[in-house]
Amino acid sequence: MVKIYKNRLKILLLCLVTVLMSIFILCSLSGASVANENSVKMPVIMYHSVLKDKSSQNDFVVSPELFESDLKYYKENGYTTVTVNDLIDYVYSDKLLPQKCVMLTFDDGYYNNYKYVYPLLKKYGAKAVISPIAKLSEDYTAVGEENANYGHLLENNIKEMNESGFVEFQNHSYNMHALTPRKGIGKKYGESDENYRSAITSDISKAQDYLKNVTGKAPTAFVYPFGEENSTSLAILKEQGFLATLNCTEKLNYISKSPESLYELGRFRRDNSETTAQLMERISKN
Repeated sequence: MVKIYKNRLKILLLCLVTVLMSIFILCSLSGASVANENSVKMPVIMYHSVLKDKSSQNDFVVSPELFESDLKYYKENGYTTVTVNDLIDYVYSDKLLPQKCVMLTFDDGYYNNYKYVYPLLKKYGAKAVISPIAKLSEDYTAVGEENANYGHLLENNIKEMNESGFVEFQNHSYNMHALTPRKGIGKKYGESDENYRSAITSDISKAQDYLKNVTGKAPTAFVYPFGEENSTSLAILKEQGFLATLNCTEKLNYISKSPESLYELGRFRRDNSETTAQLMERISKN
């Protein structure tokens, strides 16, 4: 008799476990469905310099032909290029965001972005986000030097591209794009929290003022130089009013109506090793 009760108890427990597992699976599937319905998949591609000379092309320098092939691919495959402010409008207002979109970002603000990238953006009706090192644009503007191989954007280049509507400008620091004495806006060894906060706040604010003066618009996002940050960086950037941040982590982003979905956006570095189709296939697996 006792054996019969034990067997029945085992069967009941097994049924209970089965029911609980079914409920868990259904809830998980339901949650995934809701997340997908209420968010937009957002790949961000990270470029730097664009040059024709093959000997100059490397992991951070691509050819104008490769960039144009990217633009062709996106156009032919139904992608819409968007900017940071498009994401912000989606999160904070009633503006829509295309379900199939991609963001093209250019770090450092090289003059060749104006010479080679800008004409192609106009040709294909595409948008891009450029984040210049503000001091270098200021320095090159002072001497008026326009050199695609090593120069940086002049103020008149920035103004023209900004006014065209094809290019959006964001903050990449005023003069903290170096590996020493600190890496990007990273914290120096032994530096106090107070000194760190003061140093990066001063630099980033100077870049904000510079770009606002040139474009008439204050940048809404901060792009980490080298992707370098620490445990307090994001909080400081939020205090300065930035509504988005972009790093160098290769991951897909999912933009929802939550403001937090705009911070720590991942980006995929573009180099010469893949076709656009191969790049997008790799991104889709993330």
